Amino acid sequence: MLTIYSNNHHLHHGTELKDGVLKPCVEMPSRADTVLARIKAVGLGDISAPHDYASSSYSPVHSERYVRFLENAWANWTGAGRSHDALPLIWPVRNLRSDIEPEHIDGKLGFYAMDAGVPITAGTWEAVRTSANLALTGMDAISKGAASVFALCRPPGHHAAAEYMGGYCYLNNAALAAQGFINQGAKRVAVIDVDYHHGNGTQSIFYDRADVLFISLHGDPKNSYPYFLGHRDECGSGAGTGFNHNYPLPHGTAWDSYRSALADACSKLAAYAPDAIVVSLGVDTFKDDPISQFKLENDDYLRMGEVIAGVGKPTLFVMEGGYMVDDIGVNAVNVLLGFEGRC
Repeated sequence: MLTIYSNNHHLHHGTELKDGVLKPCVEMPSRADTVLARIKAVGLGDISAPHDYASSSYSPVHSERYVRFLENAWANWTGAGRSHDALPLIWPVRNLRSDIEPEHIDGKLGFYAMDAGVPITAGTWEAVRTSANLALTGMDAISKGAASVFALCRPPGHHAAAEYMGGYCYLNNAALAAQGFINQGAKRVAVIDVDYHHGNGTQSIFYDRADVLFISLHGDPKNSYPYFLGHRDECGSGAGTGFNHNYPLPHGTAWDSYRSALADACSKLAAYAPDAIVVSLGVDTFKDDPISQFKLENDDYLRMGEVIAGVGKPTLFVMEGGYMVDDIGVNAVNVLLGFEGRC
């Protein structure tokens, strides 16, 4: 399997407000480094650099003003006399106006963020755009005939929506790839998200569309981030009604229960008959992940890959979460090995 990778992810790492404390983000460069090392150790396949894409390639998934904000946020932040990581100060919650974009960077950060887990540093934009370009390059390879590709994206993307960042995510890599398939002539594309956390950004981007099916298996939002999307009754709207499926699962979910949900999800994928599948591959479902609550074992990820392969469609894997550094490489690559029947 071809892997698309860039060292540019090292340009981004900052602090987050978590558990009431400012601390280094658990979304760190060693995540991708560990996965890459495992790819090389098992001989998964060739490793290639991404192509470069203009910022206009990120529309219509993201608005032009949001992309412009990301491009200019660090300059605006330092222009206000700051040199430390940029984090939002205020959010437009209930009964505050959200229809007028603030001019000051403090207002912009809150306007375009859903949490305080999205620091912006001097290298963030270059890392973010490169991560998006990894997914787009993988999409292009599939469109040209590759059966499967792995985009080793960092930062991840599935919490980012059309006009907001959150959960370590800035541009929605999986959504950009799905839209790229449509732009290149695909009639139907499916996104299946197996990260522990609901792909709220991807859901919101495609919620009213029938040409992109979205399916997510995740921790129940009543008890797990992102808390405010991911419930079972969110089924799409307008033309998208019936094309959004959520599988919220309880804390402690192990492989037997997870496999049943995944099998049902994949039956929906097969019935939809997409031209291509994008997998938001998060492996924070692992039993020892520090910020998640599922109980999957290393070998379960081999089985996960096998189940997804059973749908029989060209498949792009896009890296999302997974924060147990000692095992993230094994688990992510096990999915890919299982998909290829190399168990």
